[in-house]
Amino acid sequence: MIRLFNHWFSWRSVAGAMFDFSFLILTLVIALLWVSHGLPINVTQVLLFSVMFAVVMLTINTLLGFYQRTTSRGFSGKRARFMFSLYFAVPVAYGLYILLPVTTANRDLMHLSAMSAVFGMLVTRVSAAYAPTTKMLRRRIMVFGSGAQAVSVKNALERSDPAAEIIGFYPGANEDSPTVPVNQLLSRNTPLSDTARNLKVDEIVVAVSERRGGSMPLRELLDCKLQGVRVLDLASHFEQTLGQIRLDSLYAGWLIFGDGFRQGFVRTSVKRIFDIVCASILIILSLPVMAVAALFIMAEDGFPLLYRQERVGLNGRLFNVIKFRSMRRDAEKDGKPIWAQAKDNRVTRTGQIIRKLRVDELPQLFSVLKGDMSLVGPRPERPFFVDQLTKEIPFYAVRHSVKPGVTGWAQVRYHYGSTVEDSAEKLQYDLYYVKNHSLLLDIVILFETIGVVLTGKGAQ
Repeated sequence: MIRLFNHWFSWRSVAGAMFDFSFLILTLVIALLWVSHGLPINVTQVLLFSVMFAVVMLTINTLLGFYQRTTSRGFSGKRARFMFSLYFAVPVAYGLYILLPVTTANRDLMHLSAMSAVFGMLVTRVSAAYAPTTKMLRRRIMVFGSGAQAVSVKNALERSDPAAEIIGFYPGANEDSPTVPVNQLLSRNTPLSDTARNLKVDEIVVAVSERRGGSMPLRELLDCKLQGVRVLDLASHFEQTLGQIRLDSLYAGWLIFGDGFRQGFVRTSVKRIFDIVCASILIILSLPVMAVAALFIMAEDGFPLLYRQERVGLNGRLFNVIKFRSMRRDAEKDGKPIWAQAKDNRVTRTGQIIRKLRVDELPQLFSVLKGDMSLVGPRPERPFFVDQLTKEIPFYAVRHSVKPGVTGWAQVRYHYGSTVEDSAEKLQYDLYYVKNHSLLLDIVILFETIGVVLTGKGAQ
């Protein structure tokens, strides 16, 4: 994993994006110079256009989820996205040709060259998606532990990092009933540091539930670190691998003495300026969409068009969130708060559409301008549920240390939740955001949000 501005990226994702960027530029320049003999081609203009084109294509690929650290899409889903990227690149590229002040270049030539670059890049992406990871690029990981937590590490790595190779599980001193595969158990008779050296381990993940009574060989773990082996505790491992802070591996000391959780003046000011600028642009662009949504709501179920509800915001302060009404007017006729459910029969036909497209969230942009909300942050919850969840889920109140958001890390990484268990799962992503939030992470979340809207993922 690679850490950029507090956010952990998969090195495969970063390498893939850098390769696509350089490949597009290089292919386009070579194609133009190769076939432009005798044509008035300006190299500076060609290079400028190549960079612009590569940025646009990189943006399209990001929106389509090409660089996500985890994916559950099969071959057909990936193929559909590759083809969509290819066909979507055509009008975007053509628009760039029109806008770019290139008067001496042959536009047809640039068009064909750009298309060849896009096609070549997509072919390499398809090949890379299904090519086995070479041994040189694999990370050899040993898990210190053999219980349930060790199994969770195994499952997380298999799901999120194809380059990770678990070479074995080294049982702790107090672990006599292993739950990991027997054929992957390592012998305790050989010291931990010797085992790591003999097996050429790159990383050790400490996944033991009991750390007292001499179960943690601190000296040997230190020796491993001095030998160049990365040593991670369970909380740090899940933070880097899954982009979440797991509650089952979390303790107060890790939150207090670890890095992150900074809410400095500079970061707050930058985030506020970013919110105002982006919210203003989005409001202007979405006004026609909001007008159409309002007409459909009025035609189906009358007034009111908007739905106001009290939510808990920064530092526990209450404010009113505003959304387009997507449920019947008598959705909570007895006055008791009810969890929104999947396929909720209280949702109107118009509500189903605007929820799927996230149009019902657009009025919250005015709350962003007002300062009650941010574009990105943990989703605000109702006071009734906050009281309930704070009692049942440890560290739940930590999410209120930043402004709530229209979208958030939990919203793009986890499906729609309607239970206490779902809230606990989403809190793990919210804690990651609170700990590591930055302008770069906000931009990443906004990009992934667009992908969620385009695919309808997680909408209820």
